Amino acid sequence: QVQLVESGGGLVQPGGSLRLSCAASGITSRMYVMGWYRQAPGKQRELVAKISSGGSTTYADPVKGRFTISRDNAKMTVYLQMDSLKPEDTAVYYCNAVTLREYWGQGMQVTVSS
Repeated sequence: QVQLVESGGGLVQPGGSLRLSCAASGITSRMYVMGWYRQAPGKQRELVAKISSGGSTTYADPVKGRFTISRDNAKMTVYLQMDSLKPEDTAVYYCNAVTLREYWGQGMQVTVSS
């Protein structure tokens, strides 16, 4: 059974930083994409960033240059370093993993506010 356990969310002031982590368990394939999505109130869930098992990355335009996604394959963990945070980054952030199936974490709140 695949599980994704997220940590690192919370409240931060504009211009601040947060680092999100997502530890996966139960994935038996070596080839899988991990990523982060977010959903703000009243909006659809959207891709933030994703990274392949080989290290190829994709970023949404609003976060390019501010967020960095990385992964540790040995620990089956993906990270999202978020810098220069803006109020519009406020959302529930979800970890995502795709092998033959797609899996989601439970989501955690990130609030950027003074």
